Amino acid sequence: MIRQTIVHVALVLSVGAGVAAAQSASMTLGTIRITQSVLAHGQPLAPGTYDVRLTGESLPPNPGQSPDAVRVVEFVKDGQVVARDAAEVMTAEGSVIGTAGRAGSKPRVEMLKGGEFVRVSATRDGMRYLIYLPMANAQSSKLNAQ
Repeated sequence: MIRQTIVHVALVLSVGAGVAAAQSASMTLGTIRITQSVLAHGQPLAPGTYDVRLTGESLPPNPGQSPDAVRVVEFVKDGQVVARDAAEVMTAEGSVIGTAGRAGSKPRVEMLKGGEFVRVSATRDGMRYLIYLPMANAQSSKLNAQ
């Protein structure tokens, strides 16, 4: 009986560790080039080339969305995480938002109409990831106008 309990506890711990490892695992969505200063999670992100990684973290969804509708992404430069932000997640099939991020395409960076945001779009494993980064100068212009 004691041996059975020990085996059961060891199995539960190993399964739990596997789930934790899977949740902390990250997956690269691709490499992007940002040509102007933007803000990632409110912090400046300088122009440059970045690897965009999807983390195992999800953020609280809006009512009616799936639990994984908003995921955390990292911007990596020279092997170091320099910024984190949120990505909206949707299935790639039937997605009609914008023109970038079609299945099999490389991630794209697009200036949105009005010049206040940059959208990073990437597709991987049948899912589309959209990251909206405000322009750093647009944010300061709005603050100065108030």
